[in-house]
Amino acid sequence: MNQALAQLQAARDAGAADYAPVDLDYAQSKFGQAQAAMASRKYDDAALLADESRADSELARAKARLGAARAQNTAKSQENSRMRVEMIDNHANDTVPIPNNVQETETVLPEATDTTPPPIGGQTEPLKNDGGQ
Repeated sequence: MNQALAQLQAARDAGAADYAPVDLDYAQSKFGQAQAAMASRKYDDAALLADESRADSELARAKARLGAARAQNTAKSQENSRMRVEMIDNHANDTVPIPNNVQETETVLPEATDTTPPPIGGQTEPLKNDGGQ
């Protein structure tokens, strides 16, 4: 009974009333039935009902955590979208000229100065050893 009660409270604390109300209601109902069975000295029934309440509470808690994570993810996505639109709006009318010393395009490598054609057949020549100089 103590474990069932602890799980029930954990589910409530996790926000199960908002994100998993049906599962939380099942857990509370089973716990109430377990209490009634204890009062009637039906200990086997009480133990079974308490275990069912605990399982329903765990499910409600897991669903609540998932729901809260999804809500947080949605809120962050909306904030990112808002910031993206704001950034675009803030820079839409930029009229600041680009300074002369800043390149707008990618750097292009200079043309090769060695015009020797590559070896035929993809074979390479060994490196020349000039004695480390």
